[in-house]
Amino acid sequence: MSPNEWDDVGSAAGGLERAAAILGAFDASHRELTLAALVSRSGLPRSTTHRTAERMIRLGWLDKPKDRYRIGNRLFEIASLAPIRLQLREAVLPFLQDLHSATKTTVQLGVLDGGQILVVEKITGHRPMPMLSQVGGIVPAHCSALGRAILAYSDSATIDAVLSGDLARRTPRTLTDPVAILRELTAIPPRGWAVEREEGNIGVSCVAAPIFGPLGEVAAALSVTGPSGVIRPQAAGPAVRLAAAAASRAYSARR
Repeated sequence: MSPNEWDDVGSAAGGLERAAAILGAFDASHRELTLAALVSRSGLPRSTTHRTAERMIRLGWLDKPKDRYRIGNRLFEIASLAPIRLQLREAVLPFLQDLHSATKTTVQLGVLDGGQILVVEKITGHRPMPMLSQVGGIVPAHCSALGRAILAYSDSATIDAVLSGDLARRTPRTLTDPVAILRELTAIPPRGWAVEREEGNIGVSCVAAPIFGPLGEVAAALSVTGPSGVIRPQAAGPAVRLAAAAASRAYSARR
């Protein structure tokens, strides 16, 4: 490869890294950003941020209806093609809807992404819970029912990677001792569902069950979440487990 070709490769790689830094500046709490905020959150120089963002607008990756930048529709179109959306979400969504109708509380679908749970789908209905992560948001795996439902059926390397990471204390009830968390994980398979009581948010509890793929591997988890006075694990657990089992069959049939 000639020196000029190497320069082109380096320039393209640098451009992708700058675009990634700008996209990474957005999250569930920062959906629209001024140029100053985009500079601050991306860590790029102001001129670089402005130049890269303008290019991303032309590509449809960003939008800027007034004085604030936001994610563009083209990225939404591309994201909809990802297997996690096209296969998992479409297969599981009817069962999330059934579970929401039965429980009248928030239901969520999540997958493990490193030491976090990525929220793939969420149905809130008429009882929204703003303290919960939105679709595309993340929650810690160690102190969420979604995370525990997946970890309970994961291999030891996956569990060790999560438990050796940052086990942050989100509330006074959050379990941060790996031994205590392992004890919780061990109790999940015999009953078929995981429980989290006010470990992520005070006053909020959650019950989750795993979703399996065609080879029996754990692929995701679904949950019901609501006020602790409403979520009773012994009542919600069997319904969540049945919904997850039906979702597992539907998901496996699509693979």
